[in-house]
Amino acid sequence: MSDKHRIRVGITQGDINGIGYEIIFKAFENPELFDICTPIVYGSPKVAAYHRKALEMEIQYNTIGNATEAQNGKLNIINCNSDEVHIELGSSTAEAGEAAFQALEAAVKDYMEGKIDVIVTAPINKSAIQSDEFNFPGHTEYLQKKCGEEEKALMILCSGELRVAVATSHMALKDIPAAITPELLEEKIALLDKSLKEDFNIDAPKIAVLSLNPHAGDNGLLGKEEIETISPTIRKMNDSGIFCYGPFAADGFMGSGKYASFDAILAMYHDQGLAPLKTLAMNDGVNFTAGLQIIRTSPAHGVAYDIAGKGEADENSFRQAIYAAIDILRNRNMYFGARRNPLRKMYFEKRDDSNRLNLQADNE
Repeated sequence: MSDKHRIRVGITQGDINGIGYEIIFKAFENPELFDICTPIVYGSPKVAAYHRKALEMEIQYNTIGNATEAQNGKLNIINCNSDEVHIELGSSTAEAGEAAFQALEAAVKDYMEGKIDVIVTAPINKSAIQSDEFNFPGHTEYLQKKCGEEEKALMILCSGELRVAVATSHMALKDIPAAITPELLEEKIALLDKSLKEDFNIDAPKIAVLSLNPHAGDNGLLGKEEIETISPTIRKMNDSGIFCYGPFAADGFMGSGKYASFDAILAMYHDQGLAPLKTLAMNDGVNFTAGLQIIRTSPAHGVAYDIAGKGEADENSFRQAIYAAIDILRNRNMYFGARRNPLRKMYFEKRDDSNRLNLQADNE
């Protein structure tokens, strides 16, 4: 790919006490990644040097002051933190949370100013990052508030052809039944359908909707949400032109392999969807924030404090997150590019065409 069209990938360092720098370094040890993108890490050269030494790695990086200075073919790092930042590998600290937030905020600012094309986030500790400025359950909710305007975000976990979205993302289990409303499901199904078309290049996607209760409620014996809320919403969305099916009992649906017949799955809550996906694809799963103009992906795992600094982290999920962000950007460009200057209609509607033929017959 020519330098002119090389995609600029903004990468946030995540929690500095976790495996963020290890997976970043390992991914870019492969020089082929530089052929498709220019990486810009939002973090700290000091922290990067600390991790490089701890991991005994030889990878080189280029320290820059602004994303516009990024050099192709190099791992570029922008300093977002104080030089006094303290690193405690394997520990959750408020200082690490603040460093993660500073990197995230700088990357989002540069995205909104057009300096980078996509964002890939290394894992954060959702507890450590909490502050007056970041009062969100995770990246998804933060990005919706920061970049969404009137848009709504949707969490999609994907691996190859397996895509799982969640109707309720970071929410306590006790609050989920009340949150499953027709309005919420309509919104999430419509967002998922839209993302499959724009972001994954699927013309007529088929969506499977999971039940909330075991055995899809057993005709109301184990809960009435399927009868009163989920099934009517599925019918309504089908009437609107979206192909969705269900509700399917989650255990049998995933266990039987039925998921392979659908382009995406809408789970009712976080663990219902993510547990089977991570079982099937823990090392190459990708978390994608759909529904927003900003393109953000991340690996499907967490900070992994238990192996931080030991050189044991698997970078493949992070590498797949980079590939996914680039693919989604290209798919969006292709989707909207094909629709930018539509041709004038060159045919009659069926009703009009019939009337036109009748008039011709009368005149003959």
